[in-house]
Amino acid sequence: MELKERIEALEKELKELTKVPAGGGESFRIAYSGKKGHLKGLYEELKSVPNEMKKEVGQSINSLRMLVEEKISSWSTIDAAESTSTKDLTRPGSGPELGSLHPITLVKEEIVDIFSRIGFTLSEGPEIEDDWHNFSALNFPPEHPARDMQDTFFVDEDHALRTHTSSVQVRVMEGTKPPIRTISPGRVFRNEAISSRSHCMFHQIEGLYIDKGVSFADLKQTLLYFAKEFFGEKADIRLRPSYFPFTEPSAEVDVYWGLETETDHRITKGTGWLEIMGCGMVDPQVLENCNIDSGIYTGFAFGMGIERIAMLRYQVPDIRMFFENDMRFLSQFKTF
Repeated sequence: MELKERIEALEKELKELTKVPAGGGESFRIAYSGKKGHLKGLYEELKSVPNEMKKEVGQSINSLRMLVEEKISSWSTIDAAESTSTKDLTRPGSGPELGSLHPITLVKEEIVDIFSRIGFTLSEGPEIEDDWHNFSALNFPPEHPARDMQDTFFVDEDHALRTHTSSVQVRVMEGTKPPIRTISPGRVFRNEAISSRSHCMFHQIEGLYIDKGVSFADLKQTLLYFAKEFFGEKADIRLRPSYFPFTEPSAEVDVYWGLETETDHRITKGTGWLEIMGCGMVDPQVLENCNIDSGIYTGFAFGMGIERIAMLRYQVPDIRMFFENDMRFLSQFKTF
């Protein structure tokens, strides 16, 4: 029978094949076991074999298939052994790829270092805060919009995810006697729309200085010192009148970004200035709330978004890039 003769011919050919064929083991596998290989064709032809002969012919094809698999398996073992034998096992292996600190961490540590040079100590607090430390002690009245559900992520009736790290300053004032000079970095949460300029989760770093005779001039010079240390000696800032419940007078602080590119225009809304922080003199009532005599002590406070500072430092056009864990972005901050 023609089919049976072909099977016997292929089987004889395989038994005589003692070395890996010229095309390699993979080409042999494709020729015999591939979708268009010999075995596939034989099984297709088996359908047309008379029923009384299907068993015999089918067994012959299966025997051929097992022989093909044995050849492929033996050649794979030889290839692996030869591959290993050509390697120098005494060479040191490649080490793990080095990572880097996140850009937010890099900027935070640099800011903390700058203020530590002028006597500011580091203080931290919980991310879930009670009403007193997050709102009431800071002069937020019960009807203040920041207490509404659309602005704050409430955990329960009396606790919320902190909306600023000013709550840490309250804890410091309650537990420390003046003079106080502290910096408070941390993650904060606000129910805001996510865009290229804002996010519902971000990082703040706030400073507090309380002592006898502290003035607004001290505040301005401290912030100018920071700007020049961080952005360079040519850095320029401006203060605009503003309002915060816990400071009086209050101001917004802008750093000049520039208007050289289309990104500059989009980020600064065509002004060239980027708001980076709020500041002001601590309201006397806040001092009294924390058991500090406002007749003896005065102080100033400031707070900035670390993402905004990082955007200035690294010219990042979209704040969302800090939270997306995109390795193409993060790998740019490797130090070596």
